[in-house]
Amino acid sequence: MKFELDNVELSFQGKRILYGVYLKAEKGRITGILGPNGCGKTSLLRIFFGNLACNNRLVKIDNKGTLKPLYSVENIKIVPQSDLLPSGLSLSKLFRIYKVSWDAFIKNFPSFRNYSSHKPNQLSGGERRLLAIWLNIKCDSELLLLDEPFTHLTPIYIEKIKKEIELEKKNKAIVLTDHFYRDLIEITDDLYFLTKGCTRLIDDPAQLGELGYINSH
Repeated sequence: MKFELDNVELSFQGKRILYGVYLKAEKGRITGILGPNGCGKTSLLRIFFGNLACNNRLVKIDNKGTLKPLYSVENIKIVPQSDLLPSGLSLSKLFRIYKVSWDAFIKNFPSFRNYSSHKPNQLSGGERRLLAIWLNIKCDSELLLLDEPFTHLTPIYIEKIKKEIELEKKNKAIVLTDHFYRDLIEITDDLYFLTKGCTRLIDDPAQLGELGYINSH
């Protein structure tokens, strides 16, 4: 399955944020988006998902255009920078709702073994972030949008999440942004650089140095 976002135009208080943006995500491939702070990466993911209105956009699923929000057409998941896990449900209940294996989770993260009755608001920020990323990576979806999934995670957790993302791409199209550009470059099949409102497909990571991005990080 292939998802495309094209001709995106977004303005805020008379200032153009995005224009002429193109982005493609395909099942079996991981698409990455890099760019400086404030360039519009989060806005782009929200426009793709369908919960941010913009001046113009064209969304295509397997080459067929649709005017409906993407989340209402297909099984789409988005994980924003601020985790939206319901605070009143236990972890065991969340795993049942998402239809994700608790046993597989604690096998990878044994420190959570005694947390099954805990609620998300009883966890640290990093633990909540890990939980939200894992649940959405492992649950059923056609397209998964991850906004800075490695933020607040320890290096060990990042490596495990990267492996799971690579494993899950056979089941879904995945798009992610992050400031940890080395980790993102390592796992992406297609990489876009977003700057000055436009996207540019990166064929060689060396181009990021030529664009002045890597030198600034």
